[in-house]
Amino acid sequence: MRILLIGLLIWAAPLWAEGERAGDFDYYVLSLSWSPNWCALEGDARDADQCDDRHDYGWTLHGLWPQNDHGWPSYCRTPHRDPSRSQTNAMADIMGSGGLAWHQWKKHGRCSGLSAEQYFAASRRAYSAINRPDVFRKLTAPVKLPASVVEEAFLQENSNLSGNMITVTCKKRRIQEIRVCLSKDLTPRICGNGAFSDCALTDALFDPVR
Repeated sequence: MRILLIGLLIWAAPLWAEGERAGDFDYYVLSLSWSPNWCALEGDARDADQCDDRHDYGWTLHGLWPQNDHGWPSYCRTPHRDPSRSQTNAMADIMGSGGLAWHQWKKHGRCSGLSAEQYFAASRRAYSAINRPDVFRKLTAPVKLPASVVEEAFLQENSNLSGNMITVTCKKRRIQEIRVCLSKDLTPRICGNGAFSDCALTDALFDPVR
C-alpha cells in the first residue's frame, strides 16, 4: 500500500507544478474578439468600460497565446518582471482594457519567454499585421450569418492566410473570435490540432458596432 501511495504521489506531482518553463512552446495563436458580441455575452453584465457607448470597438485583441501542437502552457515561471499599470493601460486602445492586458500577461505572456515590454510590442505587431474586414463595421443592425462567411472575409483581406491557418469560434450562438496561428516570428502558419476548431453554425448572431 505504501509503495502504491508513493507511486501515485510521484505520478500526480506534475499537476501541482506552478507552471511550465517560459519560452517552451511551438507557435502563437492570435485571438481577435468581436467586441459588440463580447459585450452582449459578458461585458454589459460586468458594466465594462469597453462596452460604453462612447467607444466603437470592433475586432479587439483578446490575446497572443503561446501554443503547442498538443495543449498549451499557462501561468509559466519567468525571470521577467510583471508590467506596470501604465504598460497594461497602454494596451487598452486595442484590447479594450488594461485589466485584460494584465490577465493576458499573467496567463500567457509569461510563457512567451519575453519581457512584458517585448510581449506587448509583439502582440501589437501581430494585431496590426492582420487586416480586419471593414464590412463588419458597416452593419447597422444585428444579423445572422454562417460562421464561414466571417472566416472567408478575413481570408479575402489577408492573402497570406489560408483556411488551415485561421479558425472561427462561437459562444452561445454568437460569433465569438477569430484565431490566427503564427510562428514565433509572427508569420502565419498552419494551426495544430489543439488550436483548430471551426464553428459550424449557419445562423450565428453578429451584433453591430455600437
